[in-house]
Amino acid sequence: MTLPTADTRVTYPAGELETTARVVHIAPTGDGRLAIISDVTSFHPVDAAWPDQPADTGTIRAGGAELAVRDAVVAATDGEVLALGADIPVRKGTEGWAFLVAHLVGDGAAITEGDEVVIRADAATRRSLSLGHTACHAASLALNQALAGRWSKQARTDALGNPDFDGIAIASSRIEPNGSIDRYRLNKSLRRAGFDVTGLADGLEALADAVTLTMAEWAAAGASVHVERDGDLLTDRRRWVAELPAGVARIDCGGTHVASLADVAGARVSFELDDDQGTPILSMRTRVAADR
Repeated sequence: MTLPTADTRVTYPAGELETTARVVHIAPTGDGRLAIISDVTSFHPVDAAWPDQPADTGTIRAGGAELAVRDAVVAATDGEVLALGADIPVRKGTEGWAFLVAHLVGDGAAITEGDEVVIRADAATRRSLSLGHTACHAASLALNQALAGRWSKQARTDALGNPDFDGIAIASSRIEPNGSIDRYRLNKSLRRAGFDVTGLADGLEALADAVTLTMAEWAAAGASVHVERDGDLLTDRRRWVAELPAGVARIDCGGTHVASLADVAGARVSFELDDDQGTPILSMRTRVAADR
């Protein structure tokens, strides 16, 4: 079976849920599943390099059969081997490699290379994850604004010109249905960079109120959101763009989003401090009302 030589074309950044595609490769994964690769897809996959947003759920319809997609991951090939997820040995965009979306279905599925299929992502799952991801970016910018006075040295700035605490201290980010969890390292290097942690533990409720209020103001203003992209290939660079009252904010992002911060009205954040082998960790949980 010939391996693809071109990156998968993706339509999910434009908000599409369904697309008609051609199957270009099928391979067993070794765990009872098949990796179905098509020339184009509306499915958002998990990227092992930064697995913040889970994959879409949904189906592939081939002829009269409808197959449940159990997962979707970024894959890559050099023309000789197909690597899935964390097994990819090179960075995305490496010359000589094609980067693909692999839809994982049950082994024995009635589908063959060359088939025309209809790929459909579940609307409710997409909506909930898009709400969570948009709220996550808004919360990060609002957090940077709330913590701006804690920097005693010049630091790199975010899309709104505030010191980029989120970008500098981030340890992990996880998008959830209607929310997200971001974890930040309050380590020695952050303090040496000029960030003052004095009294932070006693002010978490006030910090949450400040971040929540800023997000509410942006939502009330109906700030529009869209994904700006350099092209339609999986490897093309994409950015989250929000027309905020303070200015246009752009954040590199490969995920999916809603069209306005009005959609995350009522979002709230909360904070916790814990410890990871001696390093203080600040966790920010962002939640959006599930019925929005």
